[in-house]
Amino acid sequence: MSSISHLQKILETAITNLKFPENPKQLYDPITYIINLGGKRIRPLLVLMSTELFGKDPNDAIHAAMAIEVFHNFTLVHDDIMDNAPLRRGKATVHEKWSTNTAILSGDVMMVEANKNLAKVNPLFLKNALETFNATAQGVCEGQQLDMEFEDREDVTINDYINMIRLKTAVLLGGALQLGAIIAEASQKDADLIYQFGENIGIAFQLQDDILDVYADPEKFGKQVGGDIIANKKTFLLLKAFELAEAENLQLLHTWTNHQDFDVKEKVEAIRQVYDDLGIRNIAEETMNNYMNIALALMEQISVSNEAKSNLLDLTKQLMARQY
Repeated sequence: MSSISHLQKILETAITNLKFPENPKQLYDPITYIINLGGKRIRPLLVLMSTELFGKDPNDAIHAAMAIEVFHNFTLVHDDIMDNAPLRRGKATVHEKWSTNTAILSGDVMMVEANKNLAKVNPLFLKNALETFNATAQGVCEGQQLDMEFEDREDVTINDYINMIRLKTAVLLGGALQLGAIIAEASQKDADLIYQFGENIGIAFQLQDDILDVYADPEKFGKQVGGDIIANKKTFLLLKAFELAEAENLQLLHTWTNHQDFDVKEKVEAIRQVYDDLGIRNIAEETMNNYMNIALALMEQISVSNEAKSNLLDLTKQLMARQY
């Protein structure tokens, strides 16, 4: 069985070998730029790991992995426009470096390039691979739309939020794993189980992100702690706090989320204090662990050896081991 670092090298070689047309340069240069910004490459790695999990050569899945990676970066380009984000992985976003119109168009052609990569998959598996890829891509777009709608809605529930992060984040992990299973000719049952495993890991990962945003060590987190609080983002923590708060705590939540002008540090500390009073962190961690345990129970049911599962379980532990 390949080591994770070996699979990462296969990915890096494939990414280096991605070729896009040269002209118009303003259309294709942004694609090369965003893909070469790096990142952990978790999603394409999951494609390869899933193919190997079910006993096939991970190289067989490289085109599907590139399709997932190009698609993921396409979503980042368009998300950055919607969020008006100036930076991505510490560098200027595509719309800042070029223009919004160029970023939209380059993003559009990235979706085409993702499909061109997927079309190189063995024709025996192509129909199932296309169905999985398209369902995944559609889900991600639905999740992004819900995320935007939540900004203006006052009736968002915890279940609404979990469904949104399932679509926006988790279905791409599940879809990547399912693609790998399809290419490895896994049974339908195992392909469904690995998909559900990915979805539940994805939800747990996003809940962890919500917790880290409030409680992480700023030096280890890599971005501003309290960013979700400052932006009034309807995370699991904020929604649960509104659900449980009474009297003074409820008044504090309403006051701080309605303030237009505020001291950033003061707001973060005030909301964090409400979370602490209500035990929100413990509730969020318990919910995160529940999704993690569901994922591990699903992995148990997959009909391959424990040794074959070890890489994927090790990667899962690494993903969930981020420091507070």
